[in-house]
Amino acid sequence: RGRRDMVKTLREKGVDVKFGIHPVAGRMPGQLNVLLAEAGVPYDIVFEMEEINDDFPDTDLVLVIGANDTVNSAALEDPGSPIAGMPVLEVWNSKNVIVMKRTMGSGYAAVDNPVFYKENTSMLLGDAKTKCSELTSQVQSHYSS
Repeated sequence: RGRRDMVKTLREKGVDVKFGIHPVAGRMPGQLNVLLAEAGVPYDIVFEMEEINDDFPDTDLVLVIGANDTVNSAALEDPGSPIAGMPVLEVWNSKNVIVMKRTMGSGYAAVDNPVFYKENTSMLLGDAKTKCSELTSQVQSHYSS
């Protein structure tokens, strides 16, 4: 619900909001599409990785929620990485990145994520549901004043 309310507020204020989904995100293909639809996120703002990667250099802010391997720049920047060559959401190419996850721990592939340490990245550690609710409150407060 928090994401839906934040998206609604931002879109009402003319902010271009998009959701990018990695093809293997979730426990089965298409799971995140279903979860976003159930949360009331309009389908026309949900994009597959191949559709959205070219948009990141023109993007002011990317909010990464709970992802690790699917946004890991080592896949493209480190030929010796175990995930070298894996397609990823190239979020680090945006102007600013906020990564929201419980800890700084590595993901399923057990590969450290250089995105977490890039100059344009901020980490927002904690429970994603709680942090999304807090961000939504802040966004709504900002736009109501």
